[in-house]
Amino acid sequence: MEVLLKFAMFKFNNMKKNFLLALFVLVSASMLAQVKVIAHRGYWKADGSAQNSLASFAKADSIGVFGSEFDVMMTSDGVIVLNHDNVFQGVDIQNSDYDSVKKLKLVNGEHIPSLDEFLSAMANTTKIKFILEIKSLATVEKENIAVSKIVESVKKHNLMDRVDYISFSLNVCQTLKKVLPEADIYYLEGDLAPDRIKKEGFAGIDYSVGALKKHPEWIKEAHNLGLKVNIWTVNSEENMKFAIENGVDFITTDYPELAKKLVTETGK
Repeated sequence: MEVLLKFAMFKFNNMKKNFLLALFVLVSASMLAQVKVIAHRGYWKADGSAQNSLASFAKADSIGVFGSEFDVMMTSDGVIVLNHDNVFQGVDIQNSDYDSVKKLKLVNGEHIPSLDEFLSAMANTTKIKFILEIKSLATVEKENIAVSKIVESVKKHNLMDRVDYISFSLNVCQTLKKVLPEADIYYLEGDLAPDRIKKEGFAGIDYSVGALKKHPEWIKEAHNLGLKVNIWTVNSEENMKFAIENGVDFITTDYPELAKKLVTETGK
């Protein structure tokens, strides 16, 4: 009888261990699969911040988002700078030298930083992923030069494993793929189906709310092909719920705290 009891206890303990292990695996898988939030141009709507500023990145990091997206373009003398609009405060960034551009002030008083300055400041002060958007330039030749300079800067700051790349320019994405075959590269334009993205060797699609509402089937198609799906710029609660319910991998938004709240509430 004692032997039987010991055997029963042994079996029970093994079942308990297996149950706990299975539970741990399920919880871990759920956490890994949960929709990740990306702050659009940093958390620029927070107090004391500005789009594509050092402060916006620090504030995004402080609320625990997965990553922060930012835009870069190249000045006439070949300096890569952070900015979204080609014309800023009346200055044509791509056709102006860096000395002129760095005099421009963001709404929080910061100047427009160069990519080197930005990566140097952020590399050791934040933990989030860098989602680097390379803006389309006037010519393919300029885009290729910009890609080379950007990759050189990322390597210099030892951030290869923390940077994903996105662009509306198919040429930029294709050039990045040749230079950095292991990097995660996403195409933004929204005009190519997932099977074409797979053939290009990109990591996934990074399409607007409008594009994915027009083609919601692309989300499942992308996942079936092993691709990731990011959706931008998702600012309304309605669109956030659409993104979460349709199982996208990433949500890029100007309201990262709201997106994080909704993701937590849905458990997805």
